[in-house]
Amino acid sequence: MAKQILVANWKNYPDSLVRVGEILDGLAKNSGIFKKVSTFIAPPLAYFESISKRTKSFAHLASQDIFIKKGTITGAIGLDILKSFGVRLSIIGHSERRALGETNEIVAEKIKVALKENIIPLLCVGESERDREGEYLEFIRHEIRLSLSGVKKKDSAKKLVIAYEPIWAISTKAKGVIEPDDLAQMVIFIRKVLTDLYGRETADKISILYGGSIDQNNVEAHIRTGVNGFLVGRASLDSKKFVEIAKSLIKK
Repeated sequence: MAKQILVANWKNYPDSLVRVGEILDGLAKNSGIFKKVSTFIAPPLAYFESISKRTKSFAHLASQDIFIKKGTITGAIGLDILKSFGVRLSIIGHSERRALGETNEIVAEKIKVALKENIIPLLCVGESERDREGEYLEFIRHEIRLSLSGVKKKDSAKKLVIAYEPIWAISTKAKGVIEPDDLAQMVIFIRKVLTDLYGRETADKISILYGGSIDQNNVEAHIRTGVNGFLVGRASLDSKKFVEIAKSLIKK
């Protein structure tokens, strides 16, 4: 059975270490809640040390990407550095990275390297818009199959996490969170794609998360759609909202 997972993607926020401390204070007061699910926080690199020290008892550190090329490259953050901070999971293939030119082939290589280095790869997939003909489903199938092209062994596949994050539901310009029935259908579809790749037993052990304007107000409606957790953006920067999302996941 797939694990329940909650991931906070802080992107390039908050804007100060003081604010980081305030968020962590709020999370620490509710540490018992976060211990009941696999909780990960993916902050900007500048806050890694502070967060890794203060969240060890209830959350794991995650990275928002990984850099896989070797050698001396200005601005690159190598895997050895991430591992030295105790990074356990990496968000890979996020739409904001893909918008910068990251291809499915690059994503596939990153996933392969992450698995080799014992870092959990969280693969992000999602369509930019939905069409009545259902072509977006073929897009998702294609994105998953190419992004996982380097994962051949079932034992490795069991370590994967998939986050369905439709691009049209992300950011302040989002058209809105997905309808629960539509999300339930997508979870079934993604599970079917994974089953075709690795078989039913392995596919059932891969956690599927939802990300896309999820917050404390709409999480309850989406909790019983077959998802195993959430990739949370803006709402994860508010400790009270993030706690409420975690509570909803526990009650599932």
